[in-house]
Amino acid sequence: MRQPLFLARKSYRLRRLVDAARLLPFLGAFLFLLPVFWRDPASGQSRTAPGAVFLFIAWAALIAASALIARRLAQTESGGPDAAAGPGGSEEHQG
Repeated sequence: MRQPLFLARKSYRLRRLVDAARLLPFLGAFLFLLPVFWRDPASGQSRTAPGAVFLFIAWAALIAASALIARRLAQTESGGPDAAAGPGGSEEHQG
């Protein structure tokens, strides 16, 4: 009888963190291009001040997100508090 496919929690979380880290540059590009499409309905021109404020907020949010992801990746790879239990632990797949 075949056992069902099971990914250990540690490897699953590590893959999702790596996926999130790979997605950040695309999210940043989207956020940085978004103010280009903001137009004032009355004049039809772009609004510079709100766009600049948005860019700095998006920039700070991307820095914070990348710092959190990097910290979690470092903890996971070094066996930090969120790492799975060692050999014989309940979170590893024995197969």
